[in-house]
Amino acid sequence: MSSPDPQSSAGEPEQARERMEQAVARIESALTRIRKSADTIRPAPPSVSALVVRHEALRDEVAVNLRELDALIGTLEE
Repeated sequence: MSSPDPQSSAGEPEQARERMEQAVARIESALTRIRKSADTIRPAPPSVSALVVRHEALRDEVAVNLRELDALIGTLEE
């Protein structure tokens, strides 16, 4: 029976660090896109129905983004 290869786990901390750095870079990129998008949002017309429609659209967009972030964080915890 052979002993475990000591080098097989030697790269794991480095790989984990690289994955974390890549995840942070993706999150920063997403935040940049969100900021750009927020800068280009035109004010909604003052009608109540238009505000309700816009609110629902933003709520859906945020929900999608939160699910994506949750999935990304979940992959980091594995």
